[in-house]
Amino acid sequence: MCEKIKKGRIINIQRYSVHDGPGIRSTVFMKGCPLTCLWCSNPESQALQDEIIHRNSLCEKCGRCREACETNSISETDDGVQINRDTCVTCGKCVEACYTGTLNTVGSEMGVEEVIDVLRKDSLFYRNSGGGITVGGGEPLMQAEFVSDLLEACHENGWHTVLDTCGHAAQEKLEKVLKHVDLVYYDIKHMNPQKHKEVTGLSNDLILKNAELISRLEIPMCIRVPVIPGINDDETNICETARFISRLKGVNQVNLLPYHKGAVGKCYNLDRPYPLEDIIDAPRDEDLSAAKKIIESSGLKVQIGG
Repeated sequence: MCEKIKKGRIINIQRYSVHDGPGIRSTVFMKGCPLTCLWCSNPESQALQDEIIHRNSLCEKCGRCREACETNSISETDDGVQINRDTCVTCGKCVEACYTGTLNTVGSEMGVEEVIDVLRKDSLFYRNSGGGITVGGGEPLMQAEFVSDLLEACHENGWHTVLDTCGHAAQEKLEKVLKHVDLVYYDIKHMNPQKHKEVTGLSNDLILKNAELISRLEIPMCIRVPVIPGINDDETNICETARFISRLKGVNQVNLLPYHKGAVGKCYNLDRPYPLEDIIDAPRDEDLSAAKKIIESSGLKVQIGG
């Protein structure tokens, strides 16, 4: 196969995944996202460029990373290391010098065939379980040309494909990728455009239009709604979300994803504050059940969790 786009920037390829589509799957996590959701569980996926992440629990404070850094961007603290993100050029020399695994680079370039070679290792599981390949992120549509080529190659291998997307992309990019997609996991975070912009950085206008585009193309969809207490779990928003989803064709399920603080440690390892750490707790079971009933009343199948 002739590759049109030589490289894509990838965070990870997760094998034996059972939460990102039917059957046993491999999930390819792409780097880069146009949204900056306050509750983002994968903050390392937001920036398109590579980043250095540290896990200070592994640090032996040997000083090798600091000595290797040519921009003097690493300092030692009582907890381990700290990186000056303003001066760090992500050259990776500190990672090479670190023998404990404290420092790692998030993001690597891979070609389509390189990814396919990894995915082929589990092709037997895809076939026997009705599984396949899911491309998520981050936001895959930020690298639409590469993702389109990758999903086309997956189809050439006979693998079922899922696109996991926030939906914020030019429609021509979405249409190009959808040619090679069997199922779409689609995020609906808030129905109010101004509130959506406040909590994600961008309006939802393009996202809602793209959901309608997928509906017109009659590609099966699973809608995912993160439930964030005090942000999008009020009855008005849940009702508006249900009304919008009920008008879409091909929605086979709505997943309500309870908010959690799993990203707190990741933000610390990236030297970033976590915006909601002391503000919001996980949603109560009764509130999740109430949201589930509201959406089910629109004739939709609803599941709490992924």
